[in-house]
Amino acid sequence: MTDVFENYLFSKGSLLAEEISFSAKFFKPIHLKKGDFFIHEDETCRHIGFIASGAVKAYAIDKEGKENITCFKFENEFVTSFQEFVMQEKSRRSVRVIEDSVIYRINYPDYQHLLSQVTAWNGVIHSVMEQEYSQKESYLLNYNNRSAVDKYRSVLSNEPMLAQRITTQDLASYLGITQRSLTRAKGQIHKSNIL
Repeated sequence: MTDVFENYLFSKGSLLAEEISFSAKFFKPIHLKKGDFFIHEDETCRHIGFIASGAVKAYAIDKEGKENITCFKFENEFVTSFQEFVMQEKSRRSVRVIEDSVIYRINYPDYQHLLSQVTAWNGVIHSVMEQEYSQKESYLLNYNNRSAVDKYRSVLSNEPMLAQRITTQDLASYLGITQRSLTRAKGQIHKSNIL
């Protein structure tokens, strides 16, 4: 188990050292290359993962076959389709690796066993769910019904990692604008910062 994962669990403050050690046995590392899937849309969501290194994007395919990206996850974040994982249903979105990644994953039966044995995990999961909700709220407030320039300014202010690590195509999809609009917005902001 990586120090990254253990440090994350210690930082939550709800698990004792022996509980973290016990929990570590259930999380198995997988090494995924850029482009690999962690979760496929329309397949039962069987795992929850902790990103030790790398990054992923979550998206659904629309009727025109276009990706509609709903979020990005980076190091020190859990990733899954939470509702479908808990209900053991087919995922309504795919989760795909956008950088070579190491993800520690746990399957649903082990997750249920862990929750029954280490009740403090309920607090960790609650914290993860709060973060998910907060990210969705932030997305709606910062990127809904705004101009491309305002959306990109918001990225630079609130989520600068996106500007550094995400392709223009993926960032445009996430912001709900065209690549051309995003490129223009970058140009306008860069130009106004020089002046």
